[in-house]
Amino acid sequence: MLESFLYAAVISGTPLLFATLGELITEKAGNLNLGVEGMMLMGAVMGFGVGLWTGDPILAVLGAIAAGAFGAAIFAYLTVSLRSNQVVTGLALTIFGTGFASFIGKSLVGQVTPQPIKDFFRSVEIPVLSDIPLIGPVFFRHDVFIYLGYLMIILASIYLFKTRKGLNLRAVGENAAAADASGINVNLYKYVHIIIGGALCGLGGAYLSLVTIPVWQEGVTAGRGWIAVALVIFASWNPTKAMIGAFLFGGLDILGFRLQSMGIHVSQYLIDMLPYIATVAVLILSTRNNKKEDQPPRDLSVPYFREER
Repeated sequence: MLESFLYAAVISGTPLLFATLGELITEKAGNLNLGVEGMMLMGAVMGFGVGLWTGDPILAVLGAIAAGAFGAAIFAYLTVSLRSNQVVTGLALTIFGTGFASFIGKSLVGQVTPQPIKDFFRSVEIPVLSDIPLIGPVFFRHDVFIYLGYLMIILASIYLFKTRKGLNLRAVGENAAAADASGINVNLYKYVHIIIGGALCGLGGAYLSLVTIPVWQEGVTAGRGWIAVALVIFASWNPTKAMIGAFLFGGLDILGFRLQSMGIHVSQYLIDMLPYIATVAVLILSTRNNKKEDQPPRDLSVPYFREER
């Protein structure tokens, strides 16, 4: 029973994993993007639409990446080049993404993911690793999308903390003026990493529409983008902690179904509240954490204008 619950928690937490990692990279560049929900919806609808029209899983994933990156590029232009308010711009992006998904998805409601895509994203066991007691069945008997999530966490951790470009990125987020004075192209770093963050959010949305819920429906993300924003704080801007947080919240998301299968009858409305209650708790606890390594980038949400330094 525990093994099957943890297995399902990994599946449920994967969309959060991609979205949280995308927002984490964006915030490391010093920009707070509250449009995660909108970018996830854009990725979900374009991934599903391209998959339905072409039947090609690779094109479907690329469509989702392009849609998320497009939304992030709009955000980057407004907040980096025009220095608009990041909170307001992020909220506007969520509204735009929701409308975009509703408009494109209107003709897709009730459509089912093509069989070639279902076959491509079927579960695949990793030899040797899948035979490890408990850990193997929980983490290494999944589809390639989830394995891609593991890879993204590893690459992000190496990039952020073991490479020169990762150090430059962290410098931009901590003190853009000092980074600029050191010869780092601040605007370029911001643009590139905001767009990469949006692409990852699009992937999170695509996992929902192509794998988890292979039938298009309105509001497929169900507020997961907002949880991802809070998870960045929970993870202390660390990719490895982001994975733990994503799977933890994934477990909370499916808890109601597991309790019902065990004959424990709890109001589904109460169960649906749990991830959001946990989100509020995370935000409250984060305000009490004064450790330097757990603090956000110092220049987070502060627009940079070179002539002002």
